[in-house]
Amino acid sequence: MKINDLRELSEDELTSKRNELKDQLFKLRFQNSQGQLENASRLKTLRRDIARIETVLKERERKTE
Repeated sequence: MKINDLRELSEDELTSKRNELKDQLFKLRFQNSQGQLENASRLKTLRRDIARIETVLKERERKTE
């Protein structure tokens, strides 16, 4: 997911996307703890995507101040 694509989304879309990714991350962590996860690099990708979304939300928050 690219940062420029995220900046085009509304705050509601970003929030729902972040919640969706956090849910996926939880499920993948559970699979990893059970030894069923095939692609462990997906955890890193999801964490970075969540961080990008939170960065965009924080940028918007600072602009409104």
